[in-house]
Amino acid sequence: MNIEALPHDGIDSVVTIGKFDGVHRGHRAVIDSLRRVANGRRVVAVTFDRHPLELFSPHTAPRPLLSIAQKIEALHEAGADRVVVIPFTQETAELLPRDFVDTVIVEGLSASLVMVGADFRFGHNGAGTVSVLRELGAARGFSVEVQDDVCRDGGRDKVSSTAIRLALDSGDVTSAAELLGRPHRMRGLVVHGHQRGRNLGYPTVNLEENSEGYIPAAGVYAGRVSVGGSTYIAGISVGKNPTFHDVTRNQVEAHAMDAEFDAYGQVAEIEFTHRVRDLTAFTTVDDLIVAIHRDMDVIRALVARGELLI
Repeated sequence: MNIEALPHDGIDSVVTIGKFDGVHRGHRAVIDSLRRVANGRRVVAVTFDRHPLELFSPHTAPRPLLSIAQKIEALHEAGADRVVVIPFTQETAELLPRDFVDTVIVEGLSASLVMVGADFRFGHNGAGTVSVLRELGAARGFSVEVQDDVCRDGGRDKVSSTAIRLALDSGDVTSAAELLGRPHRMRGLVVHGHQRGRNLGYPTVNLEENSEGYIPAAGVYAGRVSVGGSTYIAGISVGKNPTFHDVTRNQVEAHAMDAEFDAYGQVAEIEFTHRVRDLTAFTTVDDLIVAIHRDMDVIRALVARGELLI
C-alpha cells in the first residue's frame, strides 16, 4: 500500500499516532514529551482524515471538534515538526498491525521512537495493542513509550474529546477551554446575514454555514473575533435567534466591540471564552436591544476584571 502523505525521506523521527480530535491537553502532553526526548530528531504527528466510524457507521460517528486544516495547524502549534494525514479508507482499515507498522512507522517515517496513549489501538479490527507495537518495534529497531493520561484538575476524569463535546453541547465553553488548553475556536468565511444586528446598532460578523469547528450549544457568549489581521473582544450569538421566525439554521455571529468594519468575503476566527446567557425569544425588538446592552455590560465587566483579554 502506498500512502502519499508519508515522506519516505529517511530522516530519523520520533512519532505519535492518533485521531487527535480537538488537539486537547492530553494530545499536547504527548507532543511535549516527544519534544523533550527528540534530541534533534524530527517530531511527527500521524493522524487520519476522518474518524473510523465515518467509514463503518456514519450515523454514529461523533462530529469532529476541528476541521482537518484546524487540526494540522493545532498540531504544529503544539510542537509537531511534521503532520501526516492518512486517508482512512477500507484499504487502510484492513491493514494488519505488522503491515501498518512496516508501511507507516518504518518505511514511511524512519521512526526510532513511537509514543502513544495506553489505550492505543491500530491495524485491522484494532488488533494492534501497545504490547503488539512493542513486539513489532523490538524486531524493527524502534522503541515504544506510553504517555500517561492527563486528568482534569489532577483528579480521575480523563481529558478527552468526548468530555469536550459534552461541555460544548451544554454551552460550558469555560470547561471546554480548560480541557483543550485554549479557547474553543470556529472559523469560516464572513457572509451576509439578515442585517438585523446592524439595524439594532450591533453589526455582526456572520460565519458561513458549515464553517470549521464544532458548534456549541445555542446561547450568547463572550470571546474574541479575529479578521483582517486584527483581533477584537466580541459578543457572540449561536442559534436560530428565536425572537425572529425566519431563521432556519443555527447561526454563528460575533459583534466586535467598539469596532466597525466590512469583513464580507474574509475569513474570520471566533474564540469562545465565557457563556453569558441562553437565547431567549423576546416579545419586542426593544426588549432584545435591552438584553444585548446587558450582554455587552457583562462582557465589559469580564474585560475590566482581566478575565477576557485580546
